[in-house]
Amino acid sequence: MVWMCRGWVNHGVVAGLMLLAQWSSAQVSPGPVLGSEVAPSFSFQNPSTANTGAQNDDQRDTKNAQLPAVVVKGRAQNGIGSSDAASQGVISSAQLESMATLRPGDALQSIPGLVVTQHSGDGKANQYFLRGYNLDHGTDFATFVDGVQANKPTHAHGQGYADVNFLIPELIDRIDYRKGPYDAASGDFTSAGSAHVVYKKALDANVFDVTLGAFGYQRVLMAGSTALMPSKLSMNPTSAAVASASSALSDAPTLLGALELQHQNGPWLVAEKLQKVNGLLKLSQGTSSSGWSVDAAYYGSHWNATDPIPLNAVQAGQLPLYGSMNASDGGKSTRSVLSGERHENSDEGYQKVSVFMEHDTFSLWSDFTFFELRPTTGDQFEQKESRDAIGVHWTKGWSHDLYGWDSSSEVGLQARYDNIQLGLFNTQARRVLAMVSQGHVSEWSTGVYAQNMTTWTPWARTVIGARLDRVDMSMSAAENAANSGLASATQASPKLAVILGPWHQTEVFLSVGRGFHSNDARGVIDKIDPTTLASTPAIPALVSSVGSEVGVRSQVLERLQSSLALWQLKSNSELVYNADSNLGSTSVNGASVRSGVEWTNHYEVTDQLLVDADWAWTKARYSNMNDNGEVGNHIPNAVGKVGLFRATLQHLGPWSMGWETRYMGAYPLTQDGSQVAPSAVVSNFRLKRRMNPSTQLSMDVLNVFNRQYFDVAYSQDYQVSRTSSPEPQGITFHPGEPRQLRFGVSISF
Repeated sequence: MVWMCRGWVNHGVVAGLMLLAQWSSAQVSPGPVLGSEVAPSFSFQNPSTANTGAQNDDQRDTKNAQLPAVVVKGRAQNGIGSSDAASQGVISSAQLESMATLRPGDALQSIPGLVVTQHSGDGKANQYFLRGYNLDHGTDFATFVDGVQANKPTHAHGQGYADVNFLIPELIDRIDYRKGPYDAASGDFTSAGSAHVVYKKALDANVFDVTLGAFGYQRVLMAGSTALMPSKLSMNPTSAAVASASSALSDAPTLLGALELQHQNGPWLVAEKLQKVNGLLKLSQGTSSSGWSVDAAYYGSHWNATDPIPLNAVQAGQLPLYGSMNASDGGKSTRSVLSGERHENSDEGYQKVSVFMEHDTFSLWSDFTFFELRPTTGDQFEQKESRDAIGVHWTKGWSHDLYGWDSSSEVGLQARYDNIQLGLFNTQARRVLAMVSQGHVSEWSTGVYAQNMTTWTPWARTVIGARLDRVDMSMSAAENAANSGLASATQASPKLAVILGPWHQTEVFLSVGRGFHSNDARGVIDKIDPTTLASTPAIPALVSSVGSEVGVRSQVLERLQSSLALWQLKSNSELVYNADSNLGSTSVNGASVRSGVEWTNHYEVTDQLLVDADWAWTKARYSNMNDNGEVGNHIPNAVGKVGLFRATLQHLGPWSMGWETRYMGAYPLTQDGSQVAPSAVVSNFRLKRRMNPSTQLSMDVLNVFNRQYFDVAYSQDYQVSRTSSPEPQGITFHPGEPRQLRFGVSISF
């Protein structure tokens, strides 16, 4: 049955790619075009900024004189006139290059208010915090890389699991982000926000990069791109032939390739022994107005885990700060993706279609409660899955007249199918002792949306949209026939944004919208808990949220870009991470309400000195006091304050440097607020020197002041040994890594 499903998946994706290839064979305009690339799926295009078409080919052919090179120096985008919300923005590759990062996922921390940490080994998905959410591994924050969503529904470890350890920061062209459920193109897992990571199609130069650092850190990156010559010149070419070949070369497909190898042990008493292989091939052709691309990517890693440890054992000197409670915890993961996209943008409108095919494997051995559940063997368990997924996303937009007003509309279709083999096992030293649950899940997610933007006056426009989503789940459970079954749900989500201005380079935004996240098919369909054998409560397949936001974006001062957003987000139910669960997953708690303020600033002090200063404050509470059978209404692990200061000094002769200080405020660990995790302040520094046009040296200092802090902490029950007493509501934590240096040499050719 599994083989038949996988064959169906493969044939379906091949058919989709053939359809894409046929469309891609259309003639691509060879000349330069005015305007910008078709907007990402979440961004609605303003008709006033739409592409105005290509230059006339005959005119271009008459200009045979060679023109001098023109260097265009880009500046940070302020988004005035092109954004639908104050909490929407773009992170450029230049901004990312100035950052010293501990992990690949840290690139997402350039998004104001987002905190990216880790509560286990560096092969496991990051822990995310945004707008008062402990997003676990991505439940309410969607991440896309070159059009493929990283979040996985019904994942073995957690709903919406978003592993971005395959990210290669040097390849990122930009990150388009937005927060809140206000955009009709945003679907599952986007209540708190979303990020679209866009890879480059070509590199300025081929790169060979080697980085060595403390705790056995070793990384090699080889990356390059080349234009594939479609034809060859004759032995005695004429000037016309040279000109024709030059034009053809500029339109030739471009092949980009990258291979990353990494090893590290970390500061841990039990060496992490992370081994990572990461590769990408990207073939693209055309312009930002009309073109296509195909990606083939593979990622594989294995590691020893660095799971949270008991705080009281560390304070009593019984366990080192970077110690381990179970040396056999760890994991391994693979990701294979084939994806493609085709886009067209003209005076009449734009169209984009993207498809993907993905195969993942995942095994994770964890032990959060140590000896509480099984004193004889210990509480280690394995979560395992094999997944095949296919998806398609089609978007079409056009400009038109609406009763005399300039208007544009967009419609879209999003569909995804996941075929998943899941298993949960009790283990000891990674050896299976017993099967807890095992089964097969098939899950269809389909969404359609429509959106319209109309400019009513030179200072007022609206964006009105709606989407309709449906999820269909089926599960065949091996442990208990009662847990086999079907489930489905449908939800409509209206959206509205009003944009006023600009006046004196200032715009005002008012937004409201409904969003949602899907729930794990096992939680939705299960009738009997496979661990406790008790009856399980009914859990909806889709959980809605409603958000509202008032914001201001301004650039009154030419070099200072600022935005201020006041927002609120209500959710019908709350997914809370169960650190003390031998399932290592999440449970559904009561409704919640969050409200907050975000203030972001980008100041270009000089052409060389850039300063970013961001602040986010959030209040997160359960809607009902004493809900979930607990006292109080605090939401555990809801971070209330996040701050960022970043200064970048560029092109100071051969030198450049960047400083970043990040603040993560204290947060409650229990619903009554009696236990609180302390705040954390971490600073990183990067220094680079170009030795010659092809060689650059770099030095990263991570955690400059060697501060001790928590990456994340939990309140939970556990038992530290076979003979000790259980510890009710103890605190476990994952320590942040100490100061470390990394040195790199980059050779371009």
